Amino acid sequence: MHDFLFKNGELHCEDVKVSAIAKEVGTPFYLYSHHTLVDHFTKIQKAFATVNPLICFAMKANDNLAVLKTLADHGAGFDIVSVGELKKALKIGADPKKIVFASVGKTEEEIAYALEAGILFFNVESVHELAEINRIAKKMGKKTQAALRINPDIEATTHSHIATGTLKNKFGIDLTSTRKIFKTQKKYSHVKINGLHIHIGSQIITGAPFISAIKRVMEFLEVLKKDKITVEYLDIGGGLGIIYKDEKPQSAQDFADAVLPYLEKINLKIVMEPGRFIVGNAGIFVTKVLYLKDNGLKKFVIVDGGMNDLIRPSLYNAYHEIVPVKTNKSKPVKVDVVGPICESGDFFAKDREIPKMKKNDLLAVMSAGSYGYVMSSNYNVRCRVPEVMVREKKFAITKERETFEDLIRGEHVPAFLK
Repeated sequence: MHDFLFKNGELHCEDVKVSAIAKEVGTPFYLYSHHTLVDHFTKIQKAFATVNPLICFAMKANDNLAVLKTLADHGAGFDIVSVGELKKALKIGADPKKIVFASVGKTEEEIAYALEAGILFFNVESVHELAEINRIAKKMGKKTQAALRINPDIEATTHSHIATGTLKNKFGIDLTSTRKIFKTQKKYSHVKINGLHIHIGSQIITGAPFISAIKRVMEFLEVLKKDKITVEYLDIGGGLGIIYKDEKPQSAQDFADAVLPYLEKINLKIVMEPGRFIVGNAGIFVTKVLYLKDNGLKKFVIVDGGMNDLIRPSLYNAYHEIVPVKTNKSKPVKVDVVGPICESGDFFAKDREIPKMKKNDLLAVMSAGSYGYVMSSNYNVRCRVPEVMVREKKFAITKERETFEDLIRGEHVPAFLK
């Protein structure tokens, strides 16, 4: 599952002690395993080999350049949702013909940049967006492709903030409107509507919602067939879940076994957009104990990392396993693990039993590779932490710790205040 294992009483990332990295880099920091990234990506490749999908890593999960380069070197394309993500993908040498552009709110500048780059296709979220892409492409003298993101109105059985496949959500186009767009596609002279796209949510641990969504697509393809309309691509999105606590998500092979019978019948070029499944358990967040506090009602372990570094527990009430970096055989104590931010919501765990800690002990917050650094902020004027990657016995800082000068770059006191 991952390469963060205890050897001789110490947590290692592959063949490197986490404590050794902390000594050189300082805390807090994010740490990624190269081998785990590759292993998770190739598991998807092998499981879906019969349909030879284009696997576009969802950059929203983790946009670290070293992570992107690792995956691109093994054949990955990229699912992007902003021009910034597109620029990062191109920066590491990604093939633009392996890039698909989602996002419910693409700007004119973003569309133009993607057209100039020559991406594979846009995942289109509304008829107005399609018209805008066509207008800009015509103005630029470019031709492009689009896949219409349909909203299959499928419940994904996940957290409400990351469910995206019902008509209550802002994403996608209802099936009736999608059919109307296909029937009027000749009006879009510079956009070839050449695919369908679905993405029903994130952290989904069973194949049933995917099967329901794919069946809905199959039914719709029959409707299009009657209209004498064909498409080349089916983008099935992402959303595969991982283990944070005691979940029992499907493996890549289990998921493939569930959906391949349907995908093989469809006989279209398949695109996939996994993110969390590849990188979630390939990263951890390492933080140091600053103080211990007991107010008579609760015990607190106060660490140097905060909700500005890893917001998932505060935002989603998400569970992350927390382990001492060095084995501690003391009797577990029920504590809240909290950070230095001036919010009661600044916590990594509540009422969690962990071994008794002391000042300067290191803790590893597990399964932090996805939606960790990418959602971090400078709240309380705190510098973003560094990111580090390990490959076998070597490690390197892949993103430096921010400085105060980084934080105030671009800020000015106006002349009328001087």
